[in-house]
Amino acid sequence: MLDWLKLGRRKGHFARLDAAQLPEFAPGSVWLCGAGPGAPGLLSLLAYHALGAADVIVHDALVSRDILALARPEAEHIPAGKRAGQPSSRQKDITLKIIELAWAGKRVLRLKGGDPYLFGRGGEEALALERSGIHFRVVPGISAGLGGLAYAGIPATHRDTNHAVLFLTGHDVSGTMPGAVDWVAISRAAPVIVLFMGVSHLFAIAEKLIAAGRDREDRVAIVSNATLKNQSVIDCRLGEVGIRCAEADIPTPAVIVIGPVSQFRDRLDWYTPILRENGFG
Repeated sequence: MLDWLKLGRRKGHFARLDAAQLPEFAPGSVWLCGAGPGAPGLLSLLAYHALGAADVIVHDALVSRDILALARPEAEHIPAGKRAGQPSSRQKDITLKIIELAWAGKRVLRLKGGDPYLFGRGGEEALALERSGIHFRVVPGISAGLGGLAYAGIPATHRDTNHAVLFLTGHDVSGTMPGAVDWVAISRAAPVIVLFMGVSHLFAIAEKLIAAGRDREDRVAIVSNATLKNQSVIDCRLGEVGIRCAEADIPTPAVIVIGPVSQFRDRLDWYTPILRENGFG
């Protein structure tokens, strides 16, 4: 993987970035960066730049070792992962830590899976930084709800099927299924629903949607480990979700799409095993 990077530099293409006028990562500041859905090749140039400049990286559990390997060797790595059913860092403690590090004059990279502002609690951290008078920059990342679907052969929109997409989280801050959700409104809001962090409550969510009027024959695709070598996809119907969840131990992280767009997988499933041999995705 890293040899591939060196090869690119020898050819001169990546070396052009050395002369690029990228923004300064100043001491005492925090960059809230999205690491994308998993594959290192889906990092933005600014996220890659931040990895090479940060003094300390406070990273989520979903940020892979391959991505962290792109950081400068001297950088300190602080895990701050939150995974359902596992011991997790409290959000309050994570926020205090990045503030303390910035006050100590460190270049702090807060690295999150996907995009920091889409179910990533980046907005909460940014508000805390603003209240503390700390300069910060937000670097968007490719969300699994878009990039992960693309790697599974599923376009989030297609003019023959949908003109709207609804993004929904599968659990609230306590880890339970969201309680303050108007399921009737959700079921009717868009032909396509993209569900994050929803595996543990998928059967209950499917039942809520069906009871609210969603068609039991709606297509469902469950994309696990999106963009990585071990990506897998389960295809079923909304009314079959309970059976499939019982039959299969669904790997996480997973992003779930409900609606007609998964029909395109038969023709657009381009991420073949031979392509997965390149660790950069």
